[in-house]
Amino acid sequence: MGLKDRDWSMEAQKAPARKEGRTADSRPDARSPSNGLSRGLKWGPAGILVFWLAVMGLLYVAMNHYLKPKPVIVSASGDLVIPRSRDGHFYALGSVNGRPVNFLVDTGASLVTVSEQFARGAGLGDGEPTVFRTANGDLHGRIISDVPVSVGPLDISAVRIGVGLVGHPMGDALLGQSFLSKFETTLKAEQMILRKR
Repeated sequence: MGLKDRDWSMEAQKAPARKEGRTADSRPDARSPSNGLSRGLKWGPAGILVFWLAVMGLLYVAMNHYLKPKPVIVSASGDLVIPRSRDGHFYALGSVNGRPVNFLVDTGASLVTVSEQFARGAGLGDGEPTVFRTANGDLHGRIISDVPVSVGPLDISAVRIGVGLVGHPMGDALLGQSFLSKFETTLKAEQMILRKR
């Protein structure tokens, strides 16, 4: 390739660049308005933060809906059927001393157990001081007798309640054997059935 051919080739490459108003050596500037990236940065850091907060909020709502415990079912024979939740546990809405609560069914717990805050809100009395032996160590609390507890249509008027549950939201409680022992409990693949004895 001769010198003239090389000069002609370089001129041909520079011609389109001159038409666009830049030299052949220039590169697109990330800060130039014509660059597509700058359109995404118009909002600035606050806009990006708002966008991600909205995304996280939508994910939170979707996961809450997805993980929401399934409602209990009353069979034609009067049995209470508690479906297994997506997290593998059994939950049931009920009440303690007339105050609504979301029970986590715990067949290994001796008592129906609530937090101190819930007990105060439900108007439960002082009870008998005790020490609960838990997997996380000893826990000081109290036991109150003759408290009405209901789960769906099942209602027991005199249940022993343990007060001292920690680490759960205020409206949660454990549904233990002081209630469950009054019923025949059957565990099937994806449901727990409570039947009156």
